[in-house]
Amino acid sequence: MHTRRSFLKSTAWGGALGSTVPAFLAATFDQLQAEHLDRAVAPVTGRDGPVLVVIQLAGGNDGLNTLAPFRNDHYHRARPKLGLKAETVRKIRDDVGLHPALGGFQELHDQGQLGIVQSVGYPNPNRSHFRSTDIWMTATDSNRFSNLGWIGRYFDNACSGSPPTIGLAVGRQSPLAFAARQPRGIALENPESFRFADTDEVSDGDSTTSGTFYRRMNAGFEDAPLGAPENAGGSISMLEGSGSPVHQGSALDFLERTSLDAQISSDRIQSIANRVRNGAVYPASKLATDLRLVARLIAGGLGTRVYYVSQGGYDTHTHQAGAHHRLLGILGDAMAAFIRDLKALGQSDRVLVMTFSEFGRRVAENGNAGTDHGAAAPLFLAGTRVRAGLHGKAPELDPKLLRNGDIRHTTDFRTVYASLLAQWLRTDPKAILGSTFPTLPLIT
Repeated sequence: MHTRRSFLKSTAWGGALGSTVPAFLAATFDQLQAEHLDRAVAPVTGRDGPVLVVIQLAGGNDGLNTLAPFRNDHYHRARPKLGLKAETVRKIRDDVGLHPALGGFQELHDQGQLGIVQSVGYPNPNRSHFRSTDIWMTATDSNRFSNLGWIGRYFDNACSGSPPTIGLAVGRQSPLAFAARQPRGIALENPESFRFADTDEVSDGDSTTSGTFYRRMNAGFEDAPLGAPENAGGSISMLEGSGSPVHQGSALDFLERTSLDAQISSDRIQSIANRVRNGAVYPASKLATDLRLVARLIAGGLGTRVYYVSQGGYDTHTHQAGAHHRLLGILGDAMAAFIRDLKALGQSDRVLVMTFSEFGRRVAENGNAGTDHGAAAPLFLAGTRVRAGLHGKAPELDPKLLRNGDIRHTTDFRTVYASLLAQWLRTDPKAILGSTFPTLPLIT
């Protein structure tokens, strides 16, 4: 093999990089080729391995009305206005039922594709939205702080050498959960906005848009032969069209790597989004639109292992009933459409959905027909490989057994993480979470 282009096209790199090869890769091609030839099996990626989709219910979802113990006298005494009646809930057992708006969840339950982990939380709960969200995203004790997310640590420990799209968050910012020592994961609002725009306004005296510039920079050395003098570390070479020499040092290497990653990710995502067609009809909501995009990217083979989407609005201090009904209806309908879509696209057996919220709400309703910040709440899992039904202990609502008016957690959220890391993502949970946590049989 005499050129970088022929090298890439002959290896697994070719599918991701094509013919766009920057200078910083040249010095390592021989080693990469040897490692590739020595591998009996290619690394597992989102194209051929399990995919986790995380849905954040931001604001603190009222778990007690999401999964209502409708026969519990303590529940109705604490919630004379908000408590759900037996004739309104969607019963999944003789004493517990889903909120009436969760028709989508009932569909998944009836198909054996919904798992519910009860009373999930952590010791010494924090009622601050920001702090509790950080605790869930970093998987740390409530008295410890970390700038690394639990998913980011998974990327660091189990996804070495993966492309930036190993994690994808739908939104303007990447979540703290993605924070890693070696930055991976991208955030986008829609495929069209995730690109170097060739329609940028051009300033006076400059005829090059950002899209043109980065593509030109990445294409500068595409056919240089391996081992050529300009490829040596610290040597001098020419940027195409610049007319002047540039030093191949670490700063330029970083810029080339970053721009190449961005260009490849942008092109790949737009190509998939334009090519793949959904196989199910989605309701009209932001969450449904986000999940519809995720389904296309999964079916198109993007290679992402963890997707992250968010639905806000769950901070229901006042007039909760109507707002909560609307939010849960959006959630249930969007998730059911997503699971139907995955089946139609032939991807259902390799995708698992997990919801979480930073905390539940207080057991007793407040004076404003709402509920205040609480602690433990149920966590939902969906997919064809989920061990369906209830997991963990039901919440104890006897006032004498509450903790400052809150439900006591009986399942640490990191037990759920550990279970999914081991049983779904197939990696050592201790290396990610830093400690050993018990696991639950959540995956069939």
